[in-house]
Order: sequence, then structure tokens, then C-alpha cells
Amino acid sequence: MFPEVEAVAPAVTAVFTTVLTEGPISRVALARRLDLSSAAVTKAARPLIEMGYLEELAATERTGPGAGRPASPLAIRADREFFVGVKITGDELIGVVCDLRAEVRTTAHRRLAVPQVDHVLIELGELVDELLDGPGDYRARTRRLGLAVSGDVDRSTGLVRYSPFLHWHDLPLQERVEKITGLTVTVENDVKALTTAEHWFGEGVGAESFALVTVGAGIGCGLVVNGRLVSGSHGVAGEIGHIGIDVNGPACHCGGRGCVEAIAGADAIVRQAQAAAGRPELRFDDAVALARAGDGPVGAVFARAGDAIGSGIAAVANLVGPSRIVVSGEGLAAYDLFEPHIRAGFQRQAFGAAADCPLSIRPLPFEEWARGAATVSIQALVAA
Repeated sequence: MFPEVEAVAPAVTAVFTTVLTEGPISRVALARRLDLSSAAVTKAARPLIEMGYLEELAATERTGPGAGRPASPLAIRADREFFVGVKITGDELIGVVCDLRAEVRTTAHRRLAVPQVDHVLIELGELVDELLDGPGDYRARTRRLGLAVSGDVDRSTGLVRYSPFLHWHDLPLQERVEKITGLTVTVENDVKALTTAEHWFGEGVGAESFALVTVGAGIGCGLVVNGRLVSGSHGVAGEIGHIGIDVNGPACHCGGRGCVEAIAGADAIVRQAQAAAGRPELRFDDAVALARAGDGPVGAVFARAGDAIGSGIAAVANLVGPSRIVVSGEGLAAYDLFEPHIRAGFQRQAFGAAADCPLSIRPLPFEEWARGAATVSIQALVAA
């Protein structure tokens, strides 16, 4: 992470990460949390303080009952460095600048005429310039950019193997964006990026295991097990959208049949609602309105989708046993139509005590997905 302190890198990384995600925290609590000696914590913290990444707060806590001087908690200096995060969708770029604690300092949006690669890259470069040179003048303290993209992404190389909603195949996105922006770029699957943000700075802080399920254009899932995001050897761990639940179900863009996403993804719902209503011009919002107005056949489409999502979530609970499951995504705008069927499908398919896993509903706008991309770039700083 920091070349100047290579000799104590493991302890430095551990101290920095813990203060970042759980701070402010005293040296005594850090030593206890990391199973390090107080001297090791002090040695690791010193260069971080000298370089301006950590600071000591006013003493607020005593190290022991009746004795010892008050401890001075260590905290992150959030404005030491800034990070750009961009969520790429099929029709829009959503960008943020975040500080070291992943607090959003500024945002910007840019519409995309088409998801064609060259067009997206031009717009992306202009968006980054707008974010860095606008109010706040963040450029001088920004070195890193995180990108969140749907589909099969190889984070280690920055290659987008396949993004079904963008129609990208084998795109060296990291390499191309670094040339355009001059920043160090990290590319991650959008659901994994959002999961990272929730793990480090959101509902997953302190949880040894949890799952984040997203409902929208696709059905995604990020997994944290034993305190670590699970990527899998091929980078596609957690793809519950492609769990097959009906061998006679509709064809999926992945080549399978009866996948959760082929039944419950936004496009799949629209197709089924169009057929049910006999209205080929129907859009997603129209389908929602009809279902809420009591249209039985269209309501059944959402019921089937909710049941499929619940079955997929149950598969995650059965396989991983997370302590909590967070459900999010743009599809939550219609969550009232999904919820009872998600819960029924989950309860039916969850095995034993897995059925007791709480489902937490957390609506998150696309700015939070961009914040997830920025968090991935923060994580890349820590791990570099």
C-alpha cells in the first residue's frame, strides 16, 4: 500500500483497514481486535499518521478501570485522498467523488445515446473531468477511479468478458480508461462493487457473512463469507440470476433455461406482462400500474417473479448460511408486488434454520452503485 513502510506492510494494512471501516478506535481496542501488541499497533500507525492518512482525536476513553491515561482514538483523515466512482448502465453514466471514508462529495450524470464502446469512453472521460475540475477541485488529490459494470468482469485484469446489458465482449476496459483519464483504474462487477461498499461502510460492517441480492434489469448477488468478498476462481461467484429453477421455463440470454433472471429480470417481466395483457407496447412502469390496479394476469407475472427471486435467495441461504441478506436494486420500485412472493418462495425453499435468516430491504439509488465503484478503488489502494 505504502512503499515507505514496506517492512511492516501487513500490520500497516491491518491497522489502516480496521480504522477505515470501524474507526475511530483506540490503540488498545485495535490491539485487541487484531491480536497485535500495543507496540506493534503504535509502530504500524506512526507512518500512517506522518503521511496524513490517520489522525489522533482528543482523548475520550481510559485504557483500564481506575488507572492509565485516557486513550486517543485513531481516525481516518477523510480528505487525505479522493476517489472517483462510475456506474455504467446501458443508457447513463452515474459518477461520484468520494473521500477516504466513501462519503460522497459530489455527483454527476451523463446520458448515453448508445452503449457503443467508443461513445461510452468519450463520455466517461468528459464525466471524470467534470467531477474532478468542478466545485471542490479534487484533481490534485485523486489518483484512482473505480468502474462498476454489469456482467462477467475480471477484476485482476480489468477485462469485461461479457456484459449482456451493454453488449460488450472481451473489452480491456481498465487499459483503455487509464489511457483516457491518466488515473489508476479498477473495474469490478457492479453487484460486487455495491457489496464491497455495504461490507466496508454500510449494513455489512462487522458481519462475518452476509449476502446482497439486487433486483432489477438483472438478478445479482454479492457474497461475503468469513469477512471476505467471494469472487470465485472465475470471478462469477454469487450469480443467483442464473440458478435454474424451472427446466421448462423461458430461455435465458446466458444460454440456459428457466433461470431466475429469465423469469424475474425487468425485461423478462415486461415480455411476460405484454403477453398476459395482449399489449406489445407495454413498458415496465405500465406493467406495475396494471398489477397495482388489480389486473390478475399481470399481477401473476410479478407473483411468479417474486417466487423465483425468493427461491434463488433460499439457495444462497442454504449454501452459504449468511447471518443476514440485504435485498436492493432499482426493481424495488415495485417491491410491494414482489415482497409476499419473495418471502413465500424463500420460506418454502430454505432448509431448516436457514429460513430464520433475516431479509433486510434496502433501496439504493444508482449513486450508491457509483459509491460502490469508488469503494473498490479505495480497497485497491489498501491492497496495492
